[in-house]
Amino acid sequence: MPRPARPDRHASPGRKSSRPKVDHRTRQPAREYELDVLSGLEHVAATELGGVPLARDVRGLRFWYPGNPERLTRLRSVVAVYRVQAWDVPRPRGLLGHQQLGELTAYLQEVIAVGGHRSFRLGAAGKESSVMQRLAEELQTSLNLPHDPQEGELLIRLRPQDDGPGWDVLARITPRPVSARPWRVCNMAGGLNATIAYAAHKLAGQRDVDRIFNPMSGSGTLLIERDLMGPSAALVGVDVNPEAVQCAQANIQAARRQIEVAQRDALHTGLPARSFDLIMADLPWGDAIGTHGGNEALYPAFLQEMHRLTSQRGRLCVITHEIRLFERVLQEQQRWHATELFQVASGGHHPKAYLLSRR
Repeated sequence: MPRPARPDRHASPGRKSSRPKVDHRTRQPAREYELDVLSGLEHVAATELGGVPLARDVRGLRFWYPGNPERLTRLRSVVAVYRVQAWDVPRPRGLLGHQQLGELTAYLQEVIAVGGHRSFRLGAAGKESSVMQRLAEELQTSLNLPHDPQEGELLIRLRPQDDGPGWDVLARITPRPVSARPWRVCNMAGGLNATIAYAAHKLAGQRDVDRIFNPMSGSGTLLIERDLMGPSAALVGVDVNPEAVQCAQANIQAARRQIEVAQRDALHTGLPARSFDLIMADLPWGDAIGTHGGNEALYPAFLQEMHRLTSQRGRLCVITHEIRLFERVLQEQQRWHATELFQVASGGHHPKAYLLSRR
């Protein structure tokens, strides 16, 4: 799992803890949180966090919040949300002290009360050490939760503070990552991470009047994420693979959405010219889906057909890891104005998202 972004933190040196602060507006205790995001999407997550009422003292992706943590689990651009608390101990062994262990237990019990976690695991450098093993044993007893080193639902991360001699303890507030959408009941090889789909839609522009097309729709991630964001004039997906269509339909049903997905070749839809205002495409990268050789023929044909289907002032958003090939084809065709939206680290890849408009 990607490491949570390490924002600039302007607290005074030697900060001892992040104990609750009372918010003067709500009279409720504010807790400290940190967002874990895919590298490259920090700006999207920061913008989304800016829309959360009552979030304050924001430093990058770390902030204080006095509201119901459930609101934070609805953030769609993040991988996970962590509660944060700091201890003024020089090394993790200090957490085994009677007072510190009691404080740590109380802190984690608050997180469990929100998330309903049924097991826990430690995520830290040296987690196989004797100190970490003893800490896991103590927490198993004090929390009355089983320690599952591989699949534990309460992920507890320990790391040294950036601005002091102590240690931060981060606890994921949900049993699964927020990016593991509850509607995903079916997966396909090469499926797009939902947070990337959300970011692409946000940066491509969200308009209620858009007629939206998703060629090569796969398991339906781009379609579902857009429909959950709000209304559109039309939302249509196609895929030549019947198994992908069935998979997308299962996810759409689980998400309780009404989205049209059909089995059809995206390059030969038979649809009228200029049918769509926004086309969203996660093109084959040549590993899990397609081949590099096949993409040499696919990419030029795709851009030509999407140029036909895009309205005069429409947009085409493309996500791909075949960056050199895609940019070369753009240069050769000279049919599109292109802007890079982001490059993201995901699953060992570094795909880019581009926003194109017709010349």
